[in-house]
Amino acid sequence: MFGRWLRRAIAVLLLVPCGYYLAGLAGALVSSGDNWPATGVVVGLLRGPIHYDFLLPLDSATRQTFAFAAEQRGVPVNHPDARWLVVGWGSEAFYTTAGSYGDISAGAVWQAATGDASVMRVDAWGDLAGQEVPGLNWIHLSPAQYARLRSGIRDSFASDPQGQPQPVAVAGFTGTDGFWHGLGGFDLFRTCNVWIGAQLRGAGLRFGLWTPTPQAVALSIWANQP
Repeated sequence: MFGRWLRRAIAVLLLVPCGYYLAGLAGALVSSGDNWPATGVVVGLLRGPIHYDFLLPLDSATRQTFAFAAEQRGVPVNHPDARWLVVGWGSEAFYTTAGSYGDISAGAVWQAATGDASVMRVDAWGDLAGQEVPGLNWIHLSPAQYARLRSGIRDSFASDPQGQPQPVAVAGFTGTDGFWHGLGGFDLFRTCNVWIGAQLRGAGLRFGLWTPTPQAVALSIWANQP
């Protein structure tokens, strides 16, 4: 009798993450929004082991929108050699401590899975022409779509009563990056990858309605790109 219940418990433990993963793939294929343009403003989607970031071109409007990052945390968004703004949203406990696989702790994973505050991370990169960046996909947006994307990302930063973003007092990973408090909470149903999809749909691009994993984001990119 005990053995039967143990097998059932193990089966449930295996089925739950499998069901979550498959639901994410299904959510990636159920899309809303407009078709992707084949030309326009180039934006990067940078895939890590469990997380996607945006790469935004540092035009004058983007530099102005994110000038606070230089003022508050020294992110070199106005450096003459800066070409790309790296920006992402994630779990505070996980995102601020896991710069690599070796940094991942069980406590941070548990906190992210069960519910956590969110943070934004911002960095600046130079010219990537001729470089092979693992996990980097380029997409195109119309100028109006890019303006909406930039605005949506900026609105993901929590603000103080004066309307200023609130930096987090933790060290970054590259010497040029910084963290800020994000808007909204993080959990298994509202992950960093779900945020990516929400920003793209908010900009007007066709994208999966629920993309909780990087695999789901990748599938939605594949399904919707021209």
